[in-house]
Amino acid sequence: MDEDGIPENEVIKELEARRKKDLTYSGGRILSSMCSSPHPLVKKLYPMFLETNLGDPGLFKGTRELEAEAVRIIGSLMGHSGARGFILSGGTEANLTALWIARNRMRRPYPEVIVPESAHFSLDKAADLLGIKAVKAPLLPDHSVDSEKVAELVTENTVALVGIAGSTEYGAVDDIEALSEIALEAGLHLHVDAAFGGFVLPFLRDLGYDSRPFDFSVPGVSSITVDPHKMGLAAIPAGALLLRESAMLRAIETPSPYLTERKQHTITGTRSGAPASTVYALLRHMGRRGYRRNVERCMMVTLHMYNELRSMGLRVEKPWMNVLVFKDEGGKVRKALMEKGWVLSRTRKGEARIVVMPHVTRDTAQALIKDLRDILG
Repeated sequence: MDEDGIPENEVIKELEARRKKDLTYSGGRILSSMCSSPHPLVKKLYPMFLETNLGDPGLFKGTRELEAEAVRIIGSLMGHSGARGFILSGGTEANLTALWIARNRMRRPYPEVIVPESAHFSLDKAADLLGIKAVKAPLLPDHSVDSEKVAELVTENTVALVGIAGSTEYGAVDDIEALSEIALEAGLHLHVDAAFGGFVLPFLRDLGYDSRPFDFSVPGVSSITVDPHKMGLAAIPAGALLLRESAMLRAIETPSPYLTERKQHTITGTRSGAPASTVYALLRHMGRRGYRRNVERCMMVTLHMYNELRSMGLRVEKPWMNVLVFKDEGGKVRKALMEKGWVLSRTRKGEARIVVMPHVTRDTAQALIKDLRDILG
């Protein structure tokens, strides 16, 4: 650290130089991420809430109201306007909190959680941190979990089941109704990780796509993770945890006697109010129609690319949502595309993976298709 510091303009120049090394979503070449450029409204409003702290909500009552309203609106989108929860740092914190609640409610000496093999690695982190054994359930050929195998894996140590609504690799949606039946029969917490699918699936239904039920309309669902900073167009970080009943929070209640609120129910103490407030603003501004159009545009590009890739002879998985996966022996195609400036990811099986987020336009898709044709000859 310099003794006297350096002038502001020099600091700005240094940061601008470093920022130029970063890729940008607006450049259109990032095809691997489930995040995108935030909505312009967020950029306008974020500074308004930089000093707010939802960890001490009595000082910031208006911001706390905005978070509660954001949770109510997302809960309504998930089939339960009475849902309780928080806007957290993302799906990892939301998943961790959900399993924390499930573990403490069940109080098993050797707790286990059954998760699909397709589960996001955040659930492995959560299980490790909480001292829970993560039991992996196999998948069906369509990449959704085999619910019959899940039922076989339930033991007296099981504290929760996890279903995925929009898996990271394939966008697959588990049979949440079947998992619900298992959970209700065994008296277990059923958590749905809809970090990606939460802002996609409700609007796919609106648009007439065949989509599995995944939310609180399914009676056994106890909690849901939804990430506004993915298809919700919010700024990073913003993840929502929704609970069917506020009573579940008692399981993780922590005294905070020297703050304006005497009990806390979140992992982080200090929580910026900017994510929650701007998520609320987006929900109010976009409305259901705005988000429906967002999903519609992404699906139009996805299906266009799907048909084009198939016409080139590539073996492409039929998309569940705006995620495309195709066979790529040895990763040759992906590597060739990356040499041309595209950023793709891969599945655990080595397939090439493309996420069609809002920054991936029809023109972007056409440019990618042209490069693919050149690569494939």
